[in-house]
Amino acid sequence: MRKNNEITAVSLTKMSHQQLLHLFKTLDAPSINEMHGEYRATLLKQPGFIATLSGYIINNPILNWQTKSFRPVSEDQGRGYNTFLRKKKIIQKFPMQTVIASSRYDAKPVYQLIYKSFHSLCADINMVDEVRKINEHLYLGIGTWGFSEKQQHIAYPFMLEGPIHAYRKDIGIMRTPLK
Repeated sequence: MRKNNEITAVSLTKMSHQQLLHLFKTLDAPSINEMHGEYRATLLKQPGFIATLSGYIINNPILNWQTKSFRPVSEDQGRGYNTFLRKKKIIQKFPMQTVIASSRYDAKPVYQLIYKSFHSLCADINMVDEVRKINEHLYLGIGTWGFSEKQQHIAYPFMLEGPIHAYRKDIGIMRTPLK
């Protein structure tokens, strides 16, 4: 495996699903405070054909996934949203809270995106994302969702680049604040 400063966005797009999961386990979590702004989001190699097709739900010509966006709220929590391009207009959807937590994959710290804290489709499908830092402007994420423990351990890799834009504004109605 290459050193982190040698890994680029292009090289991530060429990695297999297994290589991405292996790399993820070698990385460290970014801090709450460093994740501030909008980060270009790109789906990477998915675990199979059905997962690749389901990726079109969040990345299609009608509603094209653009960014994941974050801001710190305190030393140990943040919040954020996703942006999409619809009819040449950026819209914000799927708010989340962020914390540093233990990974589902190796129990090491990750920057975790918790959608259940807000009312949204992502909350309803139990979506939780984990992010680790490759270098100063490149991050590897693992999306998860599902209704069973087995489903919630299927890894859907994505990358974040940036920040490329300032945080816009908070959205969403909070369900329950994190403790």
